Amino acid sequence: MASNFTILASFLLLFSTLASATVPRRLAVVQTPATVLTYHKGSLLRGNITLNLLWYGNFPPAHKTAITDFLNSLNTRLPLPPSVASWWQTTAAYKGGLRTVHLGKQTVDPKCSLGKSLKDSHLISLASKAKGSNVISVVLTAADVSVAGFCMNRCGTHGSTRVSKGHNFAYAWVGNSATQCPGQCAWPFAQPMYGPKLPSLAPPNGNIGVDGMVINLAAVLAGAVTNPFDGGYYQGPADAPLEAVTACTGIFGSGAFPGYPGRVLTDKKTKVNYNAQGVNQRKYLLPAMWDPRTSTCKTLV
Repeated sequence: MASNFTILASFLLLFSTLASATVPRRLAVVQTPATVLTYHKGSLLRGNITLNLLWYGNFPPAHKTAITDFLNSLNTRLPLPPSVASWWQTTAAYKGGLRTVHLGKQTVDPKCSLGKSLKDSHLISLASKAKGSNVISVVLTAADVSVAGFCMNRCGTHGSTRVSKGHNFAYAWVGNSATQCPGQCAWPFAQPMYGPKLPSLAPPNGNIGVDGMVINLAAVLAGAVTNPFDGGYYQGPADAPLEAVTACTGIFGSGAFPGYPGRVLTDKKTKVNYNAQGVNQRKYLLPAMWDPRTSTCKTLV
């Protein structure tokens, strides 16, 4: 039986909005209970983890490179923080310690062998082509591919399914929302569907769809290693859990509150917005991750 963990479309908040030059004013200060993710004593992914990718549909080379550079940045010691690697190191605070993630096999399906309208069963079928031991099989769908629930209640998914007796494999899916729902799945780089229409952030890699995919890919990967098989770290019901990143919805920098992603960095030359540096002088905007040591949503800036 497959089990799915979704990044809800509300990941980008129905009331999402921000001002690039000014910070929206809080109308009231409300004390909210601390977020606590409970460990449910199930198996976690740990140690050396391989990410096998399946590119479904047409991805320009520049888009692929931006995403693979992000994945290759997860373990590099350079550049200095704030970096993609320093963001990922928060997963070491979860049971099982430091997880090293490496990019493995890449498969392409540019002609969309299962069509351009996919269901969960299709995603599992595609992911199974890249399965393996201590592997996360990642399916990335192009901007013109629709997936059940995409833009309606999720921007990406991770889950697991059994392939043989006593063995499950972990998989993840993220879609490019550039033409379907950037206001839901690529916020804060696009205007939200609801709420005030204030200036959006400038995507650090020059493409709303790609930079939105990085945000959602970061979320599903963090969830996949800390709650891969329904018994890891989460809050709430097992079939609709808040996980390592989704428990920190809409937070990208310090001072964030609903509708405002927080203070992030601006490149002096290009004017793009980011909070993490990666390999090949890349810059990325990554969501906050819940830190078990402090029971808070940890930001890089």
